[in-house]
Amino acid sequence: MDLTNSNSNITNISYVPTGEQTRSRSFIANVFLLMFIALGVSALVAWQFSINNQLMSYLIGPTGLTGLGMVTIFAPLGFVLIMSFGFQRLSATAMMALFIAYAVINGITFSFILLAFTPGSVLGCFLSASAMFGVMAVMGYTTSQDLTKFGRILMMGVIGVLIAMVINYFLHSSQLDYIISIVGVMVFTALTAYDVQKLKRIGEGLEVNGDASQGVAANANNVKKLSIFGALTLYLDFINIFLFLLRMFGNRR
Repeated sequence: MDLTNSNSNITNISYVPTGEQTRSRSFIANVFLLMFIALGVSALVAWQFSINNQLMSYLIGPTGLTGLGMVTIFAPLGFVLIMSFGFQRLSATAMMALFIAYAVINGITFSFILLAFTPGSVLGCFLSASAMFGVMAVMGYTTSQDLTKFGRILMMGVIGVLIAMVINYFLHSSQLDYIISIVGVMVFTALTAYDVQKLKRIGEGLEVNGDASQGVAANANNVKKLSIFGALTLYLDFINIFLFLLRMFGNRR
């Protein structure tokens, strides 16, 4: 379960609202474009691995998961941490390369899901997650209610869900697993609205983002990195909604 969420880095980036709606819409559109590209890459890679026995043999051997298979399960967290802590030092090109690599690795991991669940249930949960994500994204972008006060509560919810999942790993309680999935869906749908509003506000202040002494090129580089990091944040929100829905309603083969 991919519970990594990188909201803290976006929050720590200073910005001054300029009120330029066009600039904000352009920034948000670029964030969503990058997110959809990443989702498309993950879906394509997952599909290719699930239908190709030779590719899958690199991940699953006669005795279970291979070394590469184990790496693909834990590698996504590493990519998120590198992008989070290296935001200020990495170039926009490096951030983009890491983001695409992260989407590919996630796609390989998701191929296990396509093997474990029926195609109909995967599609149904994906469409449901898309609808929920879309509604909350629109709400977050259009609402006049300040959602920043909910940020700490939502992050506590993410931590609580993660702790509960670790505990249930040893308890193997189906009831607790169902409760965790319900709470997980609620937390990440709410985070979607919160993150979109935060990105909207960042977009409104892009004209003066960064240190003026760095020049236009440096500011442009920061804008690109913010777009990539924003896409990563929304990608994580969507994926977690989808995975928790699948835990609740997915039909195993």
